[in-house]
Amino acid sequence: MANNNDYEHWQQRFAGEDYRFGTEPNAFLKSHASLLRKGQSGLAIADGEGRNGVFLAEQGLDVLSIDFSPLAQEKARKLAAARSVTMRVEQADIVNWDYPAGTYDVVAGIFFQFAAPAERDKIFAGIKKTLKPGGLLLLEGYRPEQLKYKTGGPSQIENLYTREMLERGFGDFASLDIREYDAEIYEGAGHGGMSALIDVVAVK
Repeated sequence: MANNNDYEHWQQRFAGEDYRFGTEPNAFLKSHASLLRKGQSGLAIADGEGRNGVFLAEQGLDVLSIDFSPLAQEKARKLAAARSVTMRVEQADIVNWDYPAGTYDVVAGIFFQFAAPAERDKIFAGIKKTLKPGGLLLLEGYRPEQLKYKTGGPSQIENLYTREMLERGFGDFASLDIREYDAEIYEGAGHGGMSALIDVVAVK
């Protein structure tokens, strides 16, 4: 389980009324709305204040939003209520959460790059385990080049994603589409400006 220092870090990060990463969904996630189907089960990991989980719920998915910070989750519940959608919320340490096998049609993992390599391997294994056969993974993160832009994300290079790392993690999926590009993103105070991105659209 993550320690008390981690807990305090995330609580402080999400303190206050403002939504640190805004209330609009991540642009990559939103651009793949056509792949989502009403009635599917969705898991939003490290969902913070809920913007991405709420978006999945707005597409008609039955969503579980998991995050480590109760303060963030309070905001996630408020956002779901404001958008008139239902979304289940569970406090969880995504490294050690017991990912239920073959449960979800869709897993969204957007910018959860606080995880060091060993922790990331556990999270990737959990994602693979919990997706149903034919299930969809939508994952976005920063590439090492992000350290030049300094517009969000971790300062540890080993936490950033490379194509090779993602191919190692998900290369056994039925399909794996990885895209690397630079783009301007605007996601509240937490992420803003030119960013070195890498996206994964994969089917188990």
